[in-house]
Amino acid sequence: MQTILATSSTELLSTTSLVKLYLPILVVSFIVAVVLTPLIRWVAREVGIVDHPDEARKLHKKPIAYLGGFVILFATLVGIGMSYTDFIEQPMMMRQVPFVIVFGMVAIAFTGFVDDVWGSYSMHKTAGQLVAAAAMAHQGIGTNVAMGFLNGIGVPKHISEFSFADSSIFFADPITPAYVIGVVIIAMFILGACNAANFIDGLDGLLSGVSAITAIGIMAITLIVLSTMTPEKILHIEESMPVDLFGMQGLDGITLLGANLVLSMAVLGAVLGFLVYNFNPASIFLGDTGSLLLGYLCIVMVLLLGENGQTHLVIAGMIVFALPIMDTALAITRRKIAGKPISEPDANHIHHIFKRKFGSVKKAVLALYAMSSMFAIVGVSLAWFQATGQVRAWIIYVIAAIMFGLIGIKAIKSARRFE
Repeated sequence: MQTILATSSTELLSTTSLVKLYLPILVVSFIVAVVLTPLIRWVAREVGIVDHPDEARKLHKKPIAYLGGFVILFATLVGIGMSYTDFIEQPMMMRQVPFVIVFGMVAIAFTGFVDDVWGSYSMHKTAGQLVAAAAMAHQGIGTNVAMGFLNGIGVPKHISEFSFADSSIFFADPITPAYVIGVVIIAMFILGACNAANFIDGLDGLLSGVSAITAIGIMAITLIVLSTMTPEKILHIEESMPVDLFGMQGLDGITLLGANLVLSMAVLGAVLGFLVYNFNPASIFLGDTGSLLLGYLCIVMVLLLGENGQTHLVIAGMIVFALPIMDTALAITRRKIAGKPISEPDANHIHHIFKRKFGSVKKAVLALYAMSSMFAIVGVSLAWFQATGQVRAWIIYVIAAIMFGLIGIKAIKSARRFE
């Protein structure tokens, strides 16, 4: 990908140069996580916020500190904050991560923290996740993800963009059929991703590593899309694009693609730094604070890919994040067929199965890393083939339908086996 990108001084940057320019975000987030984790671990132990082992599902032998999610939160926020400063020269298209996403991070982390310390009902966690989703919908971030699909199945543009009412006072976008569908998608995706991340967070370093792989995959797709933009189009966008820290809606989605690169760099640095202490044998766990937060961050990165109605890119991003989705599908189907509540825990998640198969936590986690990497390669490859004109966008829908259909079939077979 050597397509040229323009800077604000009309100098041209290759994709490689753009990565190097924003690499300090990853490095600083990594350093913050490495330095901060021992402090958070000490605090958690001192106040007794630890996870105690049991004989059924939890595989560690001694109490392990919780609150690793605060490491992810603070390290990611520091990385995001760098994009608000002059420390890094802002090239064309690059803008700060929208404030409402930061707000959602804090809301999700607080929700998880309450559960880690005091415990909470599932509806309380759901409420916290919906607050984060509502904040994004209010600013119109992610609400265009359905546009490409609606147009692709033949819904006329004047219908999908028909405005029911003037909502400019309360919402960033007019209320249209596409907007309403987008809001529903945001809520479903955030709820689903947070719970999927929580489900798969069962082995040392598993969710942290899968989140790192997801961040790399989303970063690659973002760079692929940015690389297809001509300097002339970028200059036009830059000239007509106001800076609004609280809205940050980008013309043609370029602003938020740039912000997505910043976000993926920050998340990647944070989880890699945390993995130093979280990989087997772990000395600190994410807790619900971290698992819910990483689920939120991963799905936000996916949603930002579709800001200009590129539904196929969102689908490609979902393939990158497919391992937690697959585990959740297996768990829900298994429990439904068994007549058990969806929230009832068991020892038949995919990581439990791999642990029994490979005999050790480390081998199981590495095998799941490999599986997640394969999903990421498929998602990124589809985005690349579509961006370069080698396949049409609908091919991504078909491949995704086949993949997730096979996952559904596997879920049903697995559920019947565990009856």
